[in-house]
Amino acid sequence: MSNNKKIKNWGAYGLQTRAVRAGQQRSNEGEHSEPIFVTSSYVFDSAAHAAARFCGEEPGNIYSRFTNPTVRNFEERLAALEQGERCVATASGMSAILATCMGLLKAGDHVVASRALFGSTTLLFQNILSRFGLSFDLVAPEDLDAWQRAMRSETRMLFVETPSNPLMEVSDIRQLADLAHQNEALLVVDNCFCTPVLQRPLALGADVVVHSATKYLDGQGRCMGGAVIGSEALVGEGVFGFLRTAGPTMSPFNAWVFLKGLETLQLRMQAHCAAALELATWLEDQAAVARVFYPGLASHPQRELASQQQQAAGGIVSFDLKAGKAAAWKLIDATELLSITANLGDTKTTITHPATTTHGRWTEEARTEAGISDGLVRISVGLEDIEDIKADLERGL
Repeated sequence: MSNNKKIKNWGAYGLQTRAVRAGQQRSNEGEHSEPIFVTSSYVFDSAAHAAARFCGEEPGNIYSRFTNPTVRNFEERLAALEQGERCVATASGMSAILATCMGLLKAGDHVVASRALFGSTTLLFQNILSRFGLSFDLVAPEDLDAWQRAMRSETRMLFVETPSNPLMEVSDIRQLADLAHQNEALLVVDNCFCTPVLQRPLALGADVVVHSATKYLDGQGRCMGGAVIGSEALVGEGVFGFLRTAGPTMSPFNAWVFLKGLETLQLRMQAHCAAALELATWLEDQAAVARVFYPGLASHPQRELASQQQQAAGGIVSFDLKAGKAAAWKLIDATELLSITANLGDTKTTITHPATTTHGRWTEEARTEAGISDGLVRISVGLEDIEDIKADLERGL
């Protein structure tokens, strides 16, 4: 016996319960912890059995490029957290965005995207997807009029990351969803910074949510992975169809690590947010700091909007130093405790200089337009003692 208890409606359970329990299907061994199925292929009872699986007459495992029990466990759990019908796991956050665009768009389609995106996302749109007949316009994330003006008859997707990377600009998901649907387009939201603990875009009207599981979903900087969540029609057909054929596949081991990460996601996000708010408040009082970018501060222009669509302001704090790049590099190099790395969402606090790392391949003009100055520093606040984080920064300030 597999000792499986059938839960018919995970939506009736709390977020933390779903994060610990959803998606698991025990094998005949009766294991309590989720197993890792490290196999590339699966054995069938007969030729007819194999044929039924391959042609879709019978559900089940076929080949681990697109069917694996451990990966499926992660997909079902994350879908339950985001309150979506279907999740497709991918090899990285960038491959999740790629699979979304390749699975849901075609040559001749137009995309309106926020100009405040992770650097590689913008480059994917401009330098790679444009080769395949897609066109793109970038607009200010908080300016609804700019989004409206950029719409065309061939616009099929709006793409936004909110809060944005690295300036923590907040976009109104409900209004963008309405705009998209009025024009027969889809709204895709990168929910990496918030995770489903702090924000659930599908409940606010978005059609698709993407994640870099490498960040907070893992939470300890161990593995690469991504995910796409939405309806069965969009994600289960379009995005999964691309993954099945093209193969930007999540490994079973990484999926197992992410499953363990999801179990503590709510607890970690609460701690990240509390520490980030304290650090942002402290940074506003530092003489060397010109401005702090954090949605939990009264000085943030979209604080009210963030409080309406997010449970808390998140774990990322960015700030401008008055003396520019030299001061930013001096600060970063003076740290002893913080990790100088562009990754984020880790239990270990990380610090980076966006203008020369995450957005270093952008032109100077594009960085200026997006507000990414040479004095900007981004911190992903970890779970160390907050007083130790402050003291480490104080050396360079």
